[in-house]
Amino acid sequence: MIIPLEAGPEATWSEDALVIACHLAEPASVAYWSACHYWGWTEQAPRTVFVQTTQRKMRTTRVVLGVQYKFVRVHPRKFFGHLKRTVERGTFTITDREKTFIDALDHPELCGGIRLVMEMLPAAEDIDWDKVDRYLERVGSGAIYKRLGFLAERLGTRLALPDRDRRLARWQSRLTGGYAPLDPEGPPGGWADSRWRVRVNVPGLANGSATP
Repeated sequence: MIIPLEAGPEATWSEDALVIACHLAEPASVAYWSACHYWGWTEQAPRTVFVQTTQRKMRTTRVVLGVQYKFVRVHPRKFFGHLKRTVERGTFTITDREKTFIDALDHPELCGGIRLVMEMLPAAEDIDWDKVDRYLERVGSGAIYKRLGFLAERLGTRLALPDRDRRLARWQSRLTGGYAPLDPEGPPGGWADSRWRVRVNVPGLANGSATP
């Protein structure tokens, strides 16, 4: 399928590019930083369209009509939470708000980095937190619970979290052993937050500081 795209970086965020993205792998869903931008959580748009898939044996990047696509293969148990959107030139599939939220905590490096994720979380409005809890159980990742709990407390009231105390207690009960890095691609070391079992390896994020 060939769909004309306008020249320039803006073409990355045209509906055409998102339609093309979902024809380059099977199955495929627009995800990560691309989904964060689509839901309006950040104005920082990457020059790459991020595509989540379970397809094996495929290139991790591809350029089509001047737009770069990055394919992230996930385990089938993590491939869910999609919405289909119909636009003028076709349809595309994208992770819903709740799955996008969880994916950003699972792989902040695919969403502009942990600092950008920290900036985006307060903008993640219209989140169904009961659905988030169901998705967390389904993904079953201790690292996500650790990052989420740490950041929820760090952001305080900036993150509109209903039933805060109950949810924080529930997330803490799901913690696994060991420490997870706050930034998966950050430097080694960093101070250890024993409450959430997070290794805070983000330079400049001091122990006890409320904001990044």
